Amino acid sequence: MAHLSYVNVFARDVVALSGFYSEVFGFPEIEAIRSPIFRGIDAGGTAIGFNALDAYELLKLQDFADTKGVKFLLNIDVDTVDEVDAMVPKAVEKGATLIKAPYRTYYDWYQAVLLDPEGNVFRINKMLD
Repeated sequence: MAHLSYVNVFARDVVALSGFYSEVFGFPEIEAIRSPIFRGIDAGGTAIGFNALDAYELLKLQDFADTKGVKFLLNIDVDTVDEVDAMVPKAVEKGATLIKAPYRTYYDWYQAVLLDPEGNVFRINKMLD
C-alpha cells in the first residue's frame, strides 16, 4: 500500500527554512538524511524535506525553476484552538507573514494562514468538534 513519506519544499536556504519549522512547531531534524543540499524534519507521521535550489538540476527540473506564485499549501494540525492562537505570533516572530488571522472556517475548522520566511503558504489548523 502506498503512503506519503515526504513533502519536499525547494528552499533558497535549507538550514534556515527547516530551522523555522523546527523552531515554531518543535519538529525535530532527521539528521540521518542531512546533506549539504537537503534537510528533513519529522512532522509526525510524515516528513517535510527542504531541497536546495541545486536539486532542480539534479532532478532535471531546471526548466521549471522559475515558477512563480502559490503552488502548494502545507497544513499543520494542532490539538487545540489555543495552540493555533499561540503558534501564530511565534511564527511571525520567527519571520512568517500573517495573511489571515485565526478564524472559524465554513467547514468548521479553526485556522490561520501564513507565509513562511521564503514565501511558502502554510496553515495552522484545529478541526473543531
